[in-house]
Amino acid sequence: MVLWISLAVAVLALIVLAVLLHGVLGGVARLRRELDAGARELRPVLEQVQATVAAAERARGRADES
Repeated sequence: MVLWISLAVAVLALIVLAVLLHGVLGGVARLRRELDAGARELRPVLEQVQATVAAAERARGRADES
């Protein structure tokens, strides 16, 4: 009798762990998709900032030459 109860508890624990693992892995996958989408959306902004910094450095270089 104790063997069957122990076996049932072990099986139930494995099921609970599998459900938790599935939830965590699903959350990680969603987070990765969100981060990729955020990077795609911010890439043009980053390029614009880099272009602005480069233009400011060129302008500063011209001002220093004068």
